[in-house]
Amino acid sequence: MVPTPHHSEDSGDYGRDTLKADCAKCFGLCCVSLPFAASSDFAMDKQAGQPCRHLQSDFRCGIHDSLREKGFRGCTVYDCFGAGQKVSQVTYSGTDWRQAPETAKQMFEVFPVMRQLHELLAYLTQALSYEDAHLIHEELREQLSATQQLTELPPEKILELDIPVHRAEVNILLLKTSELVREEARRRYKGTAPRKNLKGRGADLIGAKLKGADLKFQSFRGAYLIAADLRDADLRITDLIGADFRDADIRGADLSRSLFLTQFQINAAKGNAATKIPPALERPFHWA
Repeated sequence: MVPTPHHSEDSGDYGRDTLKADCAKCFGLCCVSLPFAASSDFAMDKQAGQPCRHLQSDFRCGIHDSLREKGFRGCTVYDCFGAGQKVSQVTYSGTDWRQAPETAKQMFEVFPVMRQLHELLAYLTQALSYEDAHLIHEELREQLSATQQLTELPPEKILELDIPVHRAEVNILLLKTSELVREEARRRYKGTAPRKNLKGRGADLIGAKLKGADLKFQSFRGAYLIAADLRDADLRITDLIGADFRDADIRGADLSRSLFLTQFQINAAKGNAATKIPPALERPFHWA
């Protein structure tokens, strides 16, 4: 039996709901700020800072219910970790870029930076939920607080942040968390654990045939799992931070206790009703 990670009541002051996109409170920032190119994910080219032609006056998408059918699959995959409403309602105090066009360029530049900060907040919040990482909880709490404070800076200060340096500092703690949780789970496991030295971290596993594979306790940090066949695979207590799941086939796979799995990754993969995902994540509507 695979042990369930011991969860801690201490998940910091940043609630998970704050880290979920709330499009009703956003000024359509992902529809304007981000560029995209005509491809299998997008039906047209769009430059950064240029509003998508389907963005309506109320900042809603005019084709939201048929994005995939109209060639905008990428929009159904994207997740901002709640950065959109943070920039809209907090950084710019509820004044949108149409009301104050002089703020538009700056707002569109702040959004992707805020998105990275919110992604780090999501990872730190999850790390704090694991009791097996209690030895570094104080460090995690300090880093969570520090990152949260960065999200509350005025826009000009946000644009001055050295995000790569901050990400590297956070990553050290996330790596320690992963190692502590996976080692403790392996120690408590009442069965024959899969080999420990599987080359998964950062690996090129594009199109890999891993159907039914026992991948418990492994690290697939930054791995390329694009179009990989992971049907019925066991990915419990597996570190998936930064793994590229585009078109990965996870039908019937067990990701119910995967570490650092995000909505963005789930949205990019191909799953079904038999795919097991963490309770904090939502089952994508396009899986149906």
